[in-house]
Amino acid sequence: MKTIDKSVEVLNDLIEINNDRMAGFAQAAKELNEKDLDLRTLFMELRTDSRENVHELGRSIHKCGGAVEMAMSGRGALHRMWLDLKATISGSDRKSILRECERGEDAIKKAYETALLPGSGLTAEQTEIVRRQQQQIIASHDKVKALRDAEKNN
Repeated sequence: MKTIDKSVEVLNDLIEINNDRMAGFAQAAKELNEKDLDLRTLFMELRTDSRENVHELGRSIHKCGGAVEMAMSGRGALHRMWLDLKATISGSDRKSILRECERGEDAIKKAYETALLPGSGLTAEQTEIVRRQQQQIIASHDKVKALRDAEKNN
């Protein structure tokens, strides 16, 4: 596989998981109770972050002559279905939703780690974009995890 093809594949994989993340946070926000405005606001901010990531990754793909794929993964669809089921069973329990959102953040964190492995074919400019986005993803993960941990103590 040519290096450009490999880098486009890696970037499209990140677009896919960011699309999953956007849909997951939208679903999680919808499942929250009215009193959870703080989480709803956070989830919409994280959704916007992923939308911006997708646009930036897409521009990078176009710049090198590749084609952007805007799909979502099957795994992401399963994650959203689980959130639906969990909300139905638990009555939109804040702790459960945070736990599931953290699992989603674990998945996107892992995807970014994988994208930065040697041999990914990313150019120096693409690597910089992915690293910058990765730092944002890690900070978001840590925020969701801290909120989840705080709920454990309640």
